Formats: sequence, C-alpha cells, structure tokens
Amino acid sequence: MTAHNFNDNVADTHYLLDDQSPLPKPSPRVVKENKILDLFSLKGKVCVVTGSGHGIGLAVAEGYAQAGGDVVFWDLQAPEKEALKIAQENGVKTKAYAGDVTDAVRVDEIIADIENEFGTIDVFVANAGVNIVSGTIINEANADGELWKKVMDINLNGVFYCSRAVGKVFKKHGKGSLIFTGSMSAHIVNLPVYHSAYNASKAAVVHLAKCLALEFHDFARVNAISPGYCDSGINDYLDKKTRQRWWSLIPMGREGLCKECVVLICTSLVMLQLTLLVLNWLLMVLTLLFDLSQIFVFNVHVLL
Repeated sequence: MTAHNFNDNVADTHYLLDDQSPLPKPSPRVVKENKILDLFSLKGKVCVVTGSGHGIGLAVAEGYAQAGGDVVFWDLQAPEKEALKIAQENGVKTKAYAGDVTDAVRVDEIIADIENEFGTIDVFVANAGVNIVSGTIINEANADGELWKKVMDINLNGVFYCSRAVGKVFKKHGKGSLIFTGSMSAHIVNLPVYHSAYNASKAAVVHLAKCLALEFHDFARVNAISPGYCDSGINDYLDKKTRQRWWSLIPMGREGLCKECVVLICTSLVMLQLTLLVLNWLLMVLTLLFDLSQIFVFNVHVLL
C-alpha cells in the first residue's frame, strides 16, 4: 500500500457535512468511561414505540422497559393493558396512546403531549407498518391503486410524519435516537409471494433513514434495522406449506422471535449512526447468508 501526500486542506474539516470543527472529533466519553452493559441502560430515558400493541413493537417496548426506560405505547387502539402490565412488572412509567400515524395532525398532537408530560423524548422507534395482501400489481384488486397508496401511507408517510415531529423535539433538546423498522424486503424480493408495495415501501424507509442520519447529524442518531421473517403475526395469513418453503431457505430453519429483534434495536440505540442492520440469520436471497450471531452493517459510525 502506497501512502499519498495530500497538499490540499479538503479533509481538514468534515468532507460530508457542513461542519467546520477540526478532525478527528473526540471520542464520546459515555463510551470510553462506562462498562459495556451500562451503555444499554435506558434508566431515566423516555422511549416511544409506534405499532407497539403487538408483534415486534410490543417486544421492543417491553425490552426498553426491562432496560429501565419509561415507555410510551402507540397504536391504532391504545395498548393500555399491555402498558399497565409492563409498567407493573418493571417499575417504570408507561402511557398508551391511540393514533393513526398517517394523520399528520394527530402525530404532531401526540408527540407534543408526550414531550409535555415526560419532559422530552430520548428514543423514538417508528415501527408501525402493514402488509396488505393483493398479489401482483396487475390483479383486479390493484386496479384503483388504493391498496398501494394505503401501504405507502402507513409504512412510509407515517414514518415521515413521526420523524418530522420528533426531529424537532430532538433538535430542541440537542439529543435523540430515531430508529426505523425496515425489513429484509427492502433489500431482496420475497418468494413465492408478491409483496411489491410492501417491499418498495420498506426500501424507501431504509433510504429515508440514511438521509435523515445526515440531516439530523448534529443533534440525533438515525438508524434502521431490517428483520427477516419473524413470527410476529404479519404472516399468519399464509398457509403452512408456503411458510415451510421459507423455513427451508433460512439457515436456522425457523422464523425469528420478536424478542430477537430487540437486541439489534437496542444496539442501534447506543453505538451506531448512518447504519443499516440486517438480521441475516433469516433469508437474504441473491446476497449473503450469515449466522445468527452476525449482522450486516453499513457505514458504522459512533456518534453519541
């Protein structure tokens, strides 16, 4: 390897960002001075999870409570029973909200109310999403485009509305962690079922995370995780034969548990920026297959 001598000053300050502070930047004290398990503590933090009435969202909300965080549950119907149960089991404060993430006005109202009651928002997981089964786009069910629009509205526009509102809170307080639930379907094409609307929406969500990681770089972290097939209920409409075909393509021979997603979502809380986490113990068609203990990370960058 040949070392090059550069005479310009292009790299004296950050090449990608509008930041004139000298490089390298100091390493974060919270990482240098704490034990590794302490980095995963959410004690004193306020965490919000959309789509937390069931599935991955509920598992994440419970995991955050177990890590000591105060947790706000948010779904179409307020998950009050789940919030109360988890609060009692973990000795944390919880609150449940009912709200449609596609209603921008309602999103702004809920986030303003959370900030008013809890004082701030430290962590926001934009997890709410749907997969509406409609087959190929040339089916009669897709003739008017309404199902496509609904999937995009919930999966993508809902993430945008939430990010816009909570981003203002993060900037006001000078800190925050924003996490999107993407999908392996953002990177591959599922088979033997047709999920073009879902796949396209999740690909957009993942790329939005990359964009906002730059836009929010001076006051918040933005990450996306891409789970593979999980036994969250979203695939319950499929017959066993179809799911068996999936299992035959998965190195572990099974779908993941929702709780297994929590580990990577917690990891993205404390250590990564401009990052994509893919759970490759499931299916990555035409790309790579990894062991359960591995994750695929792009552009890892500590920024606490």
